[in-house]
Amino acid sequence: MKNIYKNIIVCFSFMALLTSCETELDLSNPTALSLEELLQTDDGFIALSNGVLDAYQKIPANEFLLTELRSDNVRANSENGNFPAISAYNVDPNNGDVATYYSNNMHAIKHANTIIDNRFLAPESQQYTVGEAYFMRALCHFNLVRAYQNVPFIDKVLDITSEEALDYPQLPEAEVYEKIINDFKTSIAYLNDAPRNRYRPSKGAAICLAAKAYLSQPNPNYSEAELLLASVVENNGTYGYNLLYTERSNAADFDGNTDVLTDQEYYANLIIDYGHVFGNQISDGYTDGVLDGSWSNNAGFEINNEVIFSIAYDLVSSDNYVTSDSGLNDQVETDSESHSFAMTLQGPSNGVNIATLDFLEVMNPELQPVRFYASIDALSYDPTNITNDTFNAKFPTDGEIGDNDWIVLRYADVLLLYAEAIMGNNDSTTDSRAIEAFNEVRFRAGLEEVANLTKQQLLDERRVEFVYENQRLYDLVRFGVADEVLTKFSTENSLNYTSPKKYLPFPQREIDNLPNFYSQNSGY
Repeated sequence: MKNIYKNIIVCFSFMALLTSCETELDLSNPTALSLEELLQTDDGFIALSNGVLDAYQKIPANEFLLTELRSDNVRANSENGNFPAISAYNVDPNNGDVATYYSNNMHAIKHANTIIDNRFLAPESQQYTVGEAYFMRALCHFNLVRAYQNVPFIDKVLDITSEEALDYPQLPEAEVYEKIINDFKTSIAYLNDAPRNRYRPSKGAAICLAAKAYLSQPNPNYSEAELLLASVVENNGTYGYNLLYTERSNAADFDGNTDVLTDQEYYANLIIDYGHVFGNQISDGYTDGVLDGSWSNNAGFEINNEVIFSIAYDLVSSDNYVTSDSGLNDQVETDSESHSFAMTLQGPSNGVNIATLDFLEVMNPELQPVRFYASIDALSYDPTNITNDTFNAKFPTDGEIGDNDWIVLRYADVLLLYAEAIMGNNDSTTDSRAIEAFNEVRFRAGLEEVANLTKQQLLDERRVEFVYENQRLYDLVRFGVADEVLTKFSTENSLNYTSPKKYLPFPQREIDNLPNFYSQNSGY
C-alpha cells in the first residue's frame, strides 16, 4: 500500500488565491489539527509534506484534456460535451477544466508554502520535507507557466483577510522560469541526503526538472541544462536510474525454438519491458509473432528503475472518489483518485482519448513494433476507417477508481532531454554523448541506431515515446515549431488553432476575483 498519503494533513487551500480556509481530512483519521498543533507533533512536517503530495493527486486528473487533447496526437469525438471544443482550440476562459487545473496547482502550492513559511521550525531529521516543498512549488508553477504563460509566482501563504494577492501580479514567463529554477536548485540542497523514494521528490528529480525548465524558458539555456543532465546521465547507476530493457541474449523464447530467436519474439520481450514502465502486465498469449493478451495494472511493477518521480494512486474501497470536476471542498481526497478518468479504460465510452489519424501514420505496428502494442489498444486499431476510434493502452484501469500511477518524470525523458541540450540551437549533432543517449531509447523500442541526430528526429522520437503522457504540446512549443505543426494539423482537420492558442486562457474567475488586476491572454 502506497501509504505516504495516509496521514492527517492541514491545508490552507484556496481557489483564485482568496477563499475561505478549509481543512482537508484523510479517511484514516478524520480529526483535524490546527497548524500550531501539527507543528508541535514529532512528525508534523512529514504530515504537511504528505499533504502537498496528496494535494497534487488532483492535478493530473484533467491535465490530459488541456495538453494532449490540444496536440496533434489525440482528438475527442463530436458527442462528448466540451471536449471536442478543447480539441478544436475553442477553449473558453470560463471553461471548468481550465479553471480547475489552475486552482488545483495553486492549492498544492499553498500546501508547499505552509512548509516553506515555517521551514526554520523543521527538526533536523525532517529537513528533507522543506526540500520537497520547494520542489513541489516549482513543479506546480512549471505546470502553470507552460499552460498559461504569464502567471503569478506565489512564494508565501497569502493572508486571506488582506489584499496580499495584489502583491503577486502576472509575471513575464521568463521571470517565472527564473523563480522555478531557483526553487528546484534550492530543493537540491535540502534533498541531497534524503532517502530515494520514487513517490517523493528527490535530488535526481530536482536536477532533471531544473534542466527541463532551462530548456523550456523563452531563451533556453542549453549549457546549464547540459551540465545538470550530464551529472545524472553519467552517474545514472549511482542514482539508480535506467531504462527497462532486455538484452537479446536474455530474451524469452516464445515460439519454443531455442535455436533461433526471431525479431518478433525479441520485440515481444521489449513490449513487455515497455509496459512494465507504466506498471502494466500483459496476460499470456503469443500468436503469429504478436503478443495477443490484454494489459492490466500491476502495482508491483510501478516502482522500477526508469521511474524517477511519480504520483501514487491506490485502488481502495470508498465512496469518496474525486474527479477532475470536484471542487476543492466538496469531497475527501483518497488514494483512489484516478490520474485521469478520461485516459483510462472508461475513456472509450467518453470518446476522449482517441488517436488522430495523423498520429497513427507514425504509430503503427510496422514503424513502431514495440511501442505500438504497449501504447495503442490494438483491438480498436483500424486506420483505414476515418471514423474509427483508436484508444490508448498505457493506462488500463477501469474508470476513476483506478490505481495507475502518474509518472511525472522517467529516465527515457532525461536521456532525450540530454540529447536536446547537447544539440542546442543546432539542427543536428554527431556528438557521441547525444547519439548514445538517443540510441538507448531507440534500442528499447526495437529500432536501428542513428549516427547523426537531427532535431526533427529527436522531436519525432519524443512523440512516439511519450504519447498519452502530456508531453507533445510542450515539446512542440519548446522546439519552436508549435505554430507550424499545429496550423497544418488544424487546417487539415478544420480546427481553429491560432498562434496565441498555444496557451490556455487565464481563468475568468481569477480576473473576476481581482478586477482590473489580471490580464487575459491574447486570442481569448
